[in-house]
Amino acid sequence: MHERVEQAGQLVALAERERERQTSKAAADERARVARELHDIVSHAISVVTVQTQAVRRRLGPDHEREADDLRAVEAAAREAMAELRRLFGVLRADGEEPSLAPQPGLGELGRLLDRTRGAGLRVELEVDGEPVPLTPGVDLAAYRVVQEALTNVRRHARATRATVRLRFGGEALEVEVEDDGAGPSRNGHAGHGLVGMHERVTLYGGTLSTGPRDGGGFRVRARLPLGAAP
Repeated sequence: MHERVEQAGQLVALAERERERQTSKAAADERARVARELHDIVSHAISVVTVQTQAVRRRLGPDHEREADDLRAVEAAAREAMAELRRLFGVLRADGEEPSLAPQPGLGELGRLLDRTRGAGLRVELEVDGEPVPLTPGVDLAAYRVVQEALTNVRRHARATRATVRLRFGGEALEVEVEDDGAGPSRNGHAGHGLVGMHERVTLYGGTLSTGPRDGGGFRVRARLPLGAAP
């Protein structure tokens, strides 16, 4: 009897260590994914700087040679930064992954995301409170990813029939909320890892994430992202 109790305790401890290992891996994977996406955002911004600087330099006449030299220095620095970013991507990339040529998504792509979700059989409504304001690229992407991951969890794990996405623009923060009428995600599988990933992403921008059951049934994911957060 004592041996069976001891074995059972060892199995519980082993399962707990495995759960912690998987949670840590999920957090690390999400940090790497965020880093790759930020690489794309920064690369795009530097490319714009390079192109615009070159365009201004070429419009300068012979009386502005000093200014043209300054702009050449800016171009050279930008190209060096791009080369270093390519090396960084080599460290961050997953096997066989190539840098993305398309812009990273933001809330401007939310309509397409909701349409795809509806096409998969889940009824989704969008509510927007407050006056939308321009977001930094990183915060814009973070908000989009929270909605995307939350809806993915709803479709795959919650056995829900409908969901509501709410965006609340306040003076200092954007609040993103996704509610459903399902059973809620499992903490032991992909859905639980998805929540870990959302937490990592939101925390990066100084935000907070809360998740849990709703009164009356269903599940809620709520993220608060400061509007002043740097990308």
